[in-house]
Amino acid sequence: MIDITAVTAQDRAEWDVLWDGYLTFYETVLDDATTDATFATLLDPESAVHGALARDEAGRAIGLVHWLTHPGTWSTHASCYLEDLFVAPDTRVGGAGRALIAHVRDWAAKHDCAKVYWLTAETNAVARGLYDRVAERTGFIHYEIEL
Repeated sequence: MIDITAVTAQDRAEWDVLWDGYLTFYETVLDDATTDATFATLLDPESAVHGALARDEAGRAIGLVHWLTHPGTWSTHASCYLEDLFVAPDTRVGGAGRALIAHVRDWAAKHDCAKVYWLTAETNAVARGLYDRVAERTGFIHYEIEL
């Protein structure tokens, strides 16, 4: 059984391990100030960014998800962007990813969002297998300008 709970201040050490795993997976390095600011944002009740952890039956944090909402031009309702999703490698394919996505979907539905969407690397084959089962692949290609 996977339990999904909002990130709390007491979760920092476990969140750090998962966050580091996520950044390593995407071959990204962030400075400590950015990581500290991200965690503080997750705890801020006024923030538009939200976070949750997946816990296994022993209570160990095995996955994380962060999401935010924003207005759009194609709907009168906000869109929910699932920004970060990570499950510890030794627990993958055990339902945590699906549970985290369902958690965000349920949250977005309760908050009157028009949709939940996310991006992933083309090479993220295991996760894409799940994503293909729980969502529609839109065919859009992601572009970005670094500032």
